[in-house]
Amino acid sequence: MLEGAHQLTCLQDYPQLSSWREGLDADAVVGLVPTMGALHQGHERLLNTAVDECDLVIASVFVNRLQFDNQDDYLQYPRQFDADLELLQQWGASAVYAPSEEDIFPEPNPSLEDPGPGGELFEGYYRRGHFAGMLTVVRRLFERVRPHRAFFGEKDAQQLYLVKQLSAQLNNGPEIVPIATAREQSGLAMSSRNQRLDGDQLKSAEAIFGALSQAASLFAGGLRDSAMIELAMEECIAAAGLRLDYAAVVDATTFLPATGTRPDSPWRAIIAAWVGDVRLIDNIELEASR
Repeated sequence: MLEGAHQLTCLQDYPQLSSWREGLDADAVVGLVPTMGALHQGHERLLNTAVDECDLVIASVFVNRLQFDNQDDYLQYPRQFDADLELLQQWGASAVYAPSEEDIFPEPNPSLEDPGPGGELFEGYYRRGHFAGMLTVVRRLFERVRPHRAFFGEKDAQQLYLVKQLSAQLNNGPEIVPIATAREQSGLAMSSRNQRLDGDQLKSAEAIFGALSQAASLFAGGLRDSAMIELAMEECIAAAGLRLDYAAVVDATTFLPATGTRPDSPWRAIIAAWVGDVRLIDNIELEASR
């Protein structure tokens, strides 16, 4: 435990987590904030909301190798556990569950979740196995922590969609609470990966939010042709010299490509682009007026 205004309970394996969970009052509302560490202000927003809405909040810190399609990306992912603990205590978390890989996956070959059609395209296409690995860990966290509410950022919009689908399939699955994307003053979405960008690259990365803002402006102005909106985003990204994986407009209820010119369900513009050797994602809801 850490010194401070309150004690942050550190749980390093499932038996410790189970004992902690069983010791809570039966009527206590428990919130869960799953993370892979390397915490930033985006995580702070998740924690602050969870603390406001729940009696107790537990954060998890686990770098999940199953959701990395690139081994180098997994190895380079920033790990700063001591700093993360300080922040979690500062932000009001009651406990942190920081399991080993052997604790989360006691079996040698864990059975992976099936993301379904909503996880096949976009991140599902460019990061093969990512969503199966992510959902497998999230399901285990839900089953072990048994939270009433779980908090996820909107920056990972496809992940958020799939987590909602997963929770709906579970018995007593938690309420999934989406939290608006935390952004730098420039509009760039906060991400642990931003730590790997130099000053010039950070400036170039601003084009991602610029392209999304262009899409939102076109939609607010009455454009309902998804292909034309996508072309406008592509041109913004190309002008900044970034390499694009996708710039798409999706039906937010299915996470499949938007069709038609008069949407009956909400649309969202999504982007994945490379800034040097760092891949960033972002998205924005398309609204009729802004």
